[in-house]
Amino acid sequence: MAKKTTTKRYKMHVKKGDTVQVISGRDKGKVGEILQALPKSSKVVVKGVNIRTKHVKPQQEGESGQITTFEAPIHSSNVMLYSEKEKVASRVCYTFTDDGKKVRMLKKTGEIIE
Repeated sequence: MAKKTTTKRYKMHVKKGDTVQVISGRDKGKVGEILQALPKSSKVVVKGVNIRTKHVKPQQEGESGQITTFEAPIHSSNVMLYSEKEKVASRVCYTFTDDGKKVRMLKKTGEIIE
């Protein structure tokens, strides 16, 4: 019997450019914009959240090493969409506009996310 091959669709409740609030972990309560979404691992990179330091060795002789900081990914389940207007985090639901387009909407405020 032949083996079925299916393509897996990865879906997250947040996208690149969304404003989110961290709801658990060391950075709980911080608000930032999503810089990068990694759907295959269900992770997101949020600006100013989960800052890591990396010690970089010098590449050429005579050059000095340096310490760089960067945002590491966090799991998408640890973030919630955030409303700038109402200053509140909310779950997301999906609804249809009058012209039949499917859009994301914040449950608490009813605000539609573009």
